[in-house]
Amino acid sequence: MSSHTAAINTHLSLEFQASHTYLAMSIWLREKDLIGFSSYMLNKSVEERGHASKLISYLVDSDCEVQLPTIESPQRDWDSVEALFDMVYSMEKDVTRSINDIYSLSEKQGDRTATAMLDWFIEEQLQEESEARFVIKRLRLADSNSAALILLDQQFLDGTLLANVKAGRAFDSQGSSAGA
Repeated sequence: MSSHTAAINTHLSLEFQASHTYLAMSIWLREKDLIGFSSYMLNKSVEERGHASKLISYLVDSDCEVQLPTIESPQRDWDSVEALFDMVYSMEKDVTRSINDIYSLSEKQGDRTATAMLDWFIEEQLQEESEARFVIKRLRLADSNSAALILLDQQFLDGTLLANVKAGRAFDSQGSSAGA
C-alpha cells in the first residue's frame, strides 16, 4: 500500500471519530434544549460520515484496500457550549493537518487523481474551520448571557447564524444581490 493511501486509511478514523463525537455533542445540546445547536451538530455528524464515504469511494475506485477504523466512545459532557465548540475547532484543525499531509504525500508520489480529490477537502476544511471560529467568537461575545445563547440557538435553528459564512460572503460588498 502506498504511503498516501495508507494515510487516507488512517485519516478515516478522524472523519468517523468526528462524526461520532458530533453526534454525542448533538445529544448533549438537545438534552440542554438547545435545539438549533443540536440540529447543527447532528448535520455535522452526517457531513463527516459523508467525508469518510468520499474517501472510501476514492480508495475503492483506485483499487486500493479500505481499512475501516475502530472508533472510540466520544466524550459525553462539556462544561459549556463554548467548550464544546472549542473542541469542534480543535478537531477540525486536526483534520486539516491530516488532509494537508495526505496532499503532500500524494504530490510526492505524483498521484494527480488523489490531489484532485483532495482539493475539495482542502476547500471544505477552510470552511469548517471558519465556521467553528465564527461560532466560538459569537459564543465568547455572548459570554454567560443566557438570552444571547438562546438567540444564537434560534439563529442556528432558522439557518441565519452561518448563512453568510457558508456562502463565503463575509467580505462580499454586494452580498446576495450580486449581479442585480
